[in-house]
Amino acid sequence: MEKISQPKKLYRSRDSIIGGVLSGFADYIFADKTLVRLVFALVSILSAGFPGLLVYIIAWIVIPVKPQES
Repeated sequence: MEKISQPKKLYRSRDSIIGGVLSGFADYIFADKTLVRLVFALVSILSAGFPGLLVYIIAWIVIPVKPQES
């Protein structure tokens, strides 16, 4: 019998520093949270005009918070 799995969803993490966006993304891709935050910060700083901040704010608004586990 074949098991039907639900598609994986991206959520903001409750284990967050600011909004939980990067922590939730790290959980989604099974990566270290600190590494994801560091890469995001470096890319944001090294890019002209800091577009990373705008992307982060939009993601903070759009991505839902992870539901509480019962």
